[in-house]
Amino acid sequence: MEEAANKTLTPTFYTREQHTLRPEQFDRKALKIANQLIDAGFEAYLVGGCLRDLLIEHQPKDIDIATNARPEEIAGLFRNCRLIGRRFRLAHIHFGRDIIEVATFRAAADDQVKTDTEGRVIEDNHYGNMEDDVIRRDFTINSLYYEPRKEILIDYLGAVKDIQNQTIRLIGNPETRYIEDPVRMLRAARFSAKLGMQIEAETEAAIAKCKDGLKAVPAARLFDEAQKLFMSGYGVKSFESLRRLNLFGALFPDVDRILNHPNKAFAKYAENIIKIALSNTDKRIAEDKPVTIAFLFAAFLWPVYQLQYQGLLSERDNWHSAMHEAVDLVHIAAAERVSIPVRLRGMIREIWTLQARFDLTGNNQKKTRSLLSHPRFRAAYDFLLIREEAGEALKASVRWWSRMQTSPETAFSSEQISSSNKRSSHCRRPRRKKSNSF
Repeated sequence: MEEAANKTLTPTFYTREQHTLRPEQFDRKALKIANQLIDAGFEAYLVGGCLRDLLIEHQPKDIDIATNARPEEIAGLFRNCRLIGRRFRLAHIHFGRDIIEVATFRAAADDQVKTDTEGRVIEDNHYGNMEDDVIRRDFTINSLYYEPRKEILIDYLGAVKDIQNQTIRLIGNPETRYIEDPVRMLRAARFSAKLGMQIEAETEAAIAKCKDGLKAVPAARLFDEAQKLFMSGYGVKSFESLRRLNLFGALFPDVDRILNHPNKAFAKYAENIIKIALSNTDKRIAEDKPVTIAFLFAAFLWPVYQLQYQGLLSERDNWHSAMHEAVDLVHIAAAERVSIPVRLRGMIREIWTLQARFDLTGNNQKKTRSLLSHPRFRAAYDFLLIREEAGEALKASVRWWSRMQTSPETAFSSEQISSSNKRSSHCRRPRRKKSNSF
């Protein structure tokens, strides 16, 4: 960023005839806000990812606006405006459940930005002009500005060329930018997965040097980033991108260790269950079906839970207490990196503990009907399916529980879960042998 800040930037202006963006492609509410700011004497531009997405013929999820109006001035123009943020002061303009984000141009001068001893930005409410603002953005592909009234596209940093070349490039010195905000490394991985673009060589090389900076990022913020990575319809590609860049361990270190486990079969099983869960979620998102990240986290952490559970079970006879203690230990460890909300932790616990009930219910009709009516039955059943698909020997259990949902009267009278399977490996005490743990 220092290099960009120390030289005068010369923008390229693309007229309506030179680009493919049209006002009708944008949310009317965003255009109304921009025009109202312009009418009030301010500059206003549609910025960032929405322009990038439209230029590559993707449907943008959010539309952001940049302006030289201060947050308080924006709030004075819009009654439905709320100011948020301490680190970066932003204006959110509400239209029912829809929110349009409006940000004031930020200053470029480094001495105006508060950082901690490691160089991370902790407060940045100093304002500037468009030229200042553009070099504060993260990647060149997100640095375009569009003036909706004149229909002019403004490019300071070669963004159009990088979009055409499918290149993700940090603005400024990559190491400095990653130190300022380590989450940019996760964003690089996410954009590469989402857009199918290659990360520019220097931008990628700096990740290996800076990835430990993610350890200092608040766990709540990493949870938000995990949602963006895995709940936007390209979860499998995001997982593969994170693994390639050695960043998955920044979110789930215990899972990452299992993925590199010396027991190759166990490592492959862990990878399978994660990819199957992500693939199913991607498919449901594409079909506009409901999804929850709790199910994904249940899949991610399941191999860790299995090791914890088997370790505890080798020391005691009470499988039930071992099961719940293992759940607690996994959640405590995971929370050090990704802060999973209490409600979601409860869902994960239910999905996992219901796996044991699948094994133990057998042909007890009362217990079976109780389990079928459980509010997490469907999620737990789907989880049983991916366990079997990932390689666990659960065909008999899957067949029986599938039949129970379609023709329960025949399920009880026909082939049932064998007595040897009623108390499965999930519940019985393991024989004492060399542990599979790491």
